[in-house]
Amino acid sequence: MKQPTMLVITGPTASGKSALAVEVASRLGAEIISADSRQIYTGIPIVTAMPTPEERSRVHHHLIDMLPLDSYYSAAKFEEDALSIAGPLMQRDGSAVVCGGSMLYVDALCNGIDPLPTVPDDVREGVRRQLNQLGTEWLLAELELLDPEYFKIVDRNNLKRVIHAVEIIRTAGRPLSELQSGLTQSRDFKIVKILVEAPREELFNRINTRVDAMMDAGLEEEAAGVAHLRHLNSLNTVGLKEMFAMFDGLMTRTEAVERIKKNTRVYAKKQITWWKKRDDMVRVERDSADWQRLISNPESFL
Repeated sequence: MKQPTMLVITGPTASGKSALAVEVASRLGAEIISADSRQIYTGIPIVTAMPTPEERSRVHHHLIDMLPLDSYYSAAKFEEDALSIAGPLMQRDGSAVVCGGSMLYVDALCNGIDPLPTVPDDVREGVRRQLNQLGTEWLLAELELLDPEYFKIVDRNNLKRVIHAVEIIRTAGRPLSELQSGLTQSRDFKIVKILVEAPREELFNRINTRVDAMMDAGLEEEAAGVAHLRHLNSLNTVGLKEMFAMFDGLMTRTEAVERIKKNTRVYAKKQITWWKKRDDMVRVERDSADWQRLISNPESFL
């Protein structure tokens, strides 16, 4: 019997990985598990580039559009949920497709998460107190001072993640990058990781075009509908933060749109940096011969 296989398709935002995953899963007769830290929430389909109704009708998607905006979710919870879904799917279909660009989620599922110390209340309250007094710039500078290696890769727009990193470092007395061993936990299935790549200029053009399409699709109205919940971590994301700033009169609509494009490009660069040194991925450039082969004969990659 062929070994059950998890096919992970990842890559920078706007690289085309979601559409590719649908084609591949459809060909394999498999289902898709989303590894996107924002698509799991309901009510923000435009800013999260949620799979379209047509894509969802072609292939069943898991872990999308399912949690209220005020729900807590983490990479550890994703690892638990994704494994519980993937096991039965692979037993039934022989394979499951995972698609998403949330780097921590992909690593958690493929490699497991190192156990971290529980943060005492006094440490948590101390960090919150300093943050309230000194602001976000202090928080980012503190993380860079305590753990410059982790600072290079963390999503600095995800304030909750930055806060948690500082809390963990203070609790452990060691950099978070040292606590993350990088040791891969064993899985009872085969994992094949596909990294979708594209020339940087092409990728940035795709990002700019996608942002314009999001605005045409109603991103401004979507943001207005959740603006009263802007304090939630689920809404601390590129596309919404700039819209909220526009609503507050801090920038014009044109400035907000250009800022979304810029910040999305910055995030894409971080994703590229995260994967740059990985040697366990099959790198496939958009529209290349391997890209076409992956669509027409995905079994050849398994």
